[in-house]
Amino acid sequence: MRVLYAHKLDETQRDGHVCLCTVDVELNEHVRLYALRLLRMRDGNHFLFAPNAGKRRTATFSPAMSARLTDLALAAYDAANDNGR
Repeated sequence: MRVLYAHKLDETQRDGHVCLCTVDVELNEHVRLYALRLLRMRDGNHFLFAPNAGKRRTATFSPAMSARLTDLALAAYDAANDNGR
């Protein structure tokens, strides 16, 4: 499992959460997910969300998978910020 690409955004959403970046992730050699959004919630926690198709999510993740994907996305975001300095 790895991040293929991270695009920094740092955009505040209407609900007060901040979208830090979008990431493309390769789960394995068969599955890739694109445009997952890494959000910093108002309480400071981070979560990774799949995009929506209309009002429905295109994918959901178990708590363990969500935590792993969020950690990978945060590392990619931090690396992108370090490269930008």
